[in-house]
Amino acid sequence: MDLRKLKTLIDLVAESDISELEVTEGESKVRIVKSGAPVAQGQVVMMQPQAPQPMPAVATAAPAPQAVAAAEAPPAEPTGHVVKSPMVGTFYRSSAPGAAPFVEIGSVVKEGDTLCIIEAMKLLNEIDADASGTIRQVLVENGQAVEFGQPLFIIG
Repeated sequence: MDLRKLKTLIDLVAESDISELEVTEGESKVRIVKSGAPVAQGQVVMMQPQAPQPMPAVATAAPAPQAVAAAEAPPAEPTGHVVKSPMVGTFYRSSAPGAAPFVEIGSVVKEGDTLCIIEAMKLLNEIDADASGTIRQVLVENGQAVEFGQPLFIIG
């Protein structure tokens, strides 16, 4: 849903006598609750539809001991310097579609070398290495959305 439409809906709810408004547009659903209403105060919730989940089959046997042990083992912590995302946006490994990535696993980088681009609000932001070393892991896929503080690379 367009942010201008959302702002207009919020203003309409604020200026009217209604305490709650729920709008469904396509697959998006928005619920606006006026502060002072008996439900949550000033809450705006945007929900993305979820794909229908198949019903799980009823398990008749207990899980194998190996499966339980594997589920309890914590993932191995990466060793080396972790380069984290300084912002929310879309991660790109290269400067243009089809272009060679800035770095590959095994690439030697020095502090200040460009590692990737994160697009945020239609601006392309180059993310530079903050340590020298060799790229050990690339933790994000090209075109994937990233969050603030999300690990992107491991430099060893």
